[in-house]
Amino acid sequence: MDLERINKYIENLYKDKEELNRKKFQDETELKDFIPVVDDDVARFLKLIITISSSRDILEIGTSIGYSATSMAQILKKYKGHITTIEFDEAVAKQAKENFIKSGVADIIDIKIGDAKVIIPGLNKKYDLIFQDVDKRLYPVLFDDCIKLLKPGGILVADDTLFPVIDLDPKWHYLIPAIEEFNKLVMTDDRIESTILPIGDGVTIALKKQMNITV
Repeated sequence: MDLERINKYIENLYKDKEELNRKKFQDETELKDFIPVVDDDVARFLKLIITISSSRDILEIGTSIGYSATSMAQILKKYKGHITTIEFDEAVAKQAKENFIKSGVADIIDIKIGDAKVIIPGLNKKYDLIFQDVDKRLYPVLFDDCIKLLKPGGILVADDTLFPVIDLDPKWHYLIPAIEEFNKLVMTDDRIESTILPIGDGVTIALKKQMNITV
């Protein structure tokens, strides 16, 4: 199976349907030094999952310039949903806020600036969906807290989880051990059902079971 050819076919098929143009979003962002945003197919997947699951309260870990949060907010705005998003870099967070305002979604997005390892344990609500696209070294560190913050039936989505097997730029190879550790944690955790999909650079989706398990 030629995945590159398949991906090109899908992108060409959907290119005129996108509500939010990824390239334009990046080009119109004044700040140029930021972590790459999610691929178009990942953004579409997130919007579909939100719609299917009727998710209303979303936590995003890793804002970057706000592309994925803006994409999700376009769906949530129709249903009076809300996104809390966490960004470590203050300059990047400031740019994300400006992008939220330009895109008309700032009223439903709350951005928290700081270290996710510090912020997440202090959150006092449960979420329908958590999207993780932060420094990959934090994936295994934050995993247990993410599961605890999900409502029963809630969904964890993590980006870039096929780093260990894709043709990855050597400068990112140092992240592979953390992703491998995270993937094993997800696969062996009895609180969730999960799989990895070959979307973008790999997307993990995990459903928190609706049963009485102490977390």
